[in-house]
Amino acid sequence: MVQVFGLEKCSTCDKAREWLKDHKVDFEFTDYRDNPVAPAKLKLWSKQLGWEKLVNRASYTWRDLPADKKEPPSDVEWLALVKEFPALIKRPVVVQGDTVNVGFAAKKFGEMFKQK
Repeated sequence: MVQVFGLEKCSTCDKAREWLKDHKVDFEFTDYRDNPVAPAKLKLWSKQLGWEKLVNRASYTWRDLPADKKEPPSDVEWLALVKEFPALIKRPVVVQGDTVNVGFAAKKFGEMFKQK
């Protein structure tokens, strides 16, 4: 089953969930503000994607951070930052088996979930 992580009140997550429903893709949605993602899982995602891709640097949350928080030197500091500000994680995070993707675009989802 596909796992989708995001925020309940995120319009991009809404679009992704709607697309998945319309294309009959079974998925489970987790709001990571209410159910924080385990640090080990975040670290795994970051190893696959890199913190630069996993963290939304275009968000208001990122822009409002003090400059000294915007360049964490290690996984430990990144994990602490994301724990403090879960909205920094790009949305949605889609986990399909061992593959992790972030964001939503209908074309991208069409490629990820090739319809048979």
